[in-house]
Amino acid sequence: MAEPLKPSWQIWKDRRGRLSWLRIATLAILLAPCAKLIIDWSAVYYSARPLNEVIHRAGFWALVFLGLTLAVTPFRRIFRYGSLIDVRRMIGVAAFFYIAAHLILFIADQSFDLGKAAAEIVKRVYLIIGAIAWLGLFALALTSTDAMVKRLGGMRWRRLHQLIYGIALLALIHYFQQTKADVTVPTFTAGLFGWLLGYRLVAWQLGRSELSPLWLLVLGVSVSALTFICEAVGIGFVFNVSPLRVLETAFDFDAGIRPGWQVLAASLCVVVLETIFARWRRAPAKPVLAQ
Repeated sequence: MAEPLKPSWQIWKDRRGRLSWLRIATLAILLAPCAKLIIDWSAVYYSARPLNEVIHRAGFWALVFLGLTLAVTPFRRIFRYGSLIDVRRMIGVAAFFYIAAHLILFIADQSFDLGKAAAEIVKRVYLIIGAIAWLGLFALALTSTDAMVKRLGGMRWRRLHQLIYGIALLALIHYFQQTKADVTVPTFTAGLFGWLLGYRLVAWQLGRSELSPLWLLVLGVSVSALTFICEAVGIGFVFNVSPLRVLETAFDFDAGIRPGWQVLAASLCVVVLETIFARWRRAPAKPVLAQ
């Protein structure tokens, strides 16, 4: 007799209605930014612009969870843990909820005057880009249910949800443009997104479902180098200096660790994990001795 399916609102249970510790852990991670905001509330409340601070936090976490959604595919292959696919939809919907909060708080900052909020958006390019990304995530969240998968058909549904790559690009541009001072964190974030997209491109080009440690190393070094170059070109363009002079500061660790090194470090961690899990999977089972 088939097991009954769980009600859709019981997100802490798997599809068969069984308690899922993976889903519970994922739910805790998705709610962690809210808990952190509560803990930090005194500092946020007495800051110069508390509502603006919460707006930026909501947008940042939406971008983080968008990245985690993209990370499910490579990580379930690296960790040999296919069950990660079960929480990808949860993370994607959470990304939309945070970006929805980002927009609602922005409207609240405009005294809930929708006309004023719309006028503010159309006056600024980075807000237009953010609005387009928001609409894209809204479309993906709206079609994230099993019923919509059946209605659209598997192929059409997959093509629609490939929009996530364009949405991620728009979200990164929005993040860069609204960051008015130090762009170290946006650059590091862009490097991580570049690695996630690069993983898919390399795997597709090689016709493989998994990448070897060597290919992961090549990918990490390439994305790290690209991060250094893009950061140097960006800083050079903004401050009207030679990108080569910016690149010369990459080894000046007294001034801080550049995003390119951070991306390389994260990539090397993935290489180490892939090597460990690959050997673990290939390790021969010990023979059982007869009693």
